[in-house]
Amino acid sequence: MSTPVPGLPMVVPAQGLPARVRIHEVGARDGLQNEKSTVPTEVKAEFVRRLADAGLTTIEATSFVHPKWVPQLADAEQLFPLVADLPGVHLPVLVPNERGLDRALALGVRRIAVFASATESFAKANLNRTVEEALAMFAPVVEKARSQGLHVRGYLSMCFGDPWEGAVPVHQVVRVCKALMDMGCDELSLGDTIGVATPGHVHSLLAGLNEEGVPTSALGVHFHDTYGQALANTLAALQHGVTTVDASAGGLGGCPYAKSATGNLATEDLVWMLQGLGIDTGVDLGRLTATSVWMAGQLGRPSPSRTVKALSHQE
Repeated sequence: MSTPVPGLPMVVPAQGLPARVRIHEVGARDGLQNEKSTVPTEVKAEFVRRLADAGLTTIEATSFVHPKWVPQLADAEQLFPLVADLPGVHLPVLVPNERGLDRALALGVRRIAVFASATESFAKANLNRTVEEALAMFAPVVEKARSQGLHVRGYLSMCFGDPWEGAVPVHQVVRVCKALMDMGCDELSLGDTIGVATPGHVHSLLAGLNEEGVPTSALGVHFHDTYGQALANTLAALQHGVTTVDASAGGLGGCPYAKSATGNLATEDLVWMLQGLGIDTGVDLGRLTATSVWMAGQLGRPSPSRTVKALSHQE
């Protein structure tokens, strides 16, 4: 049902692109967190295991936020031990504060992420703090995590546009990015939370970060496909040298605090493009598609991913 057509996509490399891309799979956390009906813990664990079996080596497992804020991920303590022993797989988790970090550390988590905003409006909506207050809250979290030898990722939302403030100036995003890097983050994920970026804007932001001393090697990109621009924006980032791309199996996900945000870039759509460009990901597209078809069945609706639809003949 989900076996790619032999010989397709035809591999035609393009100059100036990386040989390999690491996919940071966010389906199990960002993809599921906005689901209205509770997904059973064992289903989430099976989802992570199937993603790993498809060749994904970085799978964001869950979030240690207060259950009141994200009820879907209230089972973090129960879920993580079910997948913690997957060989060769990194399982980062989101932590909002020191309490969340302590919960994660108690389970042996080795990679965490903090979630900041480039705009005041979204910082208020998402964290009930100003941008500076949120950064101050994260500073001791990052410091403690680094002291424990953890890898720390900094998510930055609203890097390209904000539903309340409109266009976000590049210098404003660069300032918050530098603060996160100076704090001790190992890498940053640049989030197009409402999917309004275009390729020129992507190049401009990446160049602006480089000019202020933030290396491309420390950057990942996280695009939403609201206006159908996610793959074009990803290609622009690859042309700039970015080699880490966030994606969500089956195109799952949105943002509970930004109603105009639709699904994440589908991992299958990303893998199809990268395969056609001759870029290695280590991902088996057939197994990944089958996983998304399975999860769509668990959720009771078809996957929005175009590649999943094409390969599985979903309507």
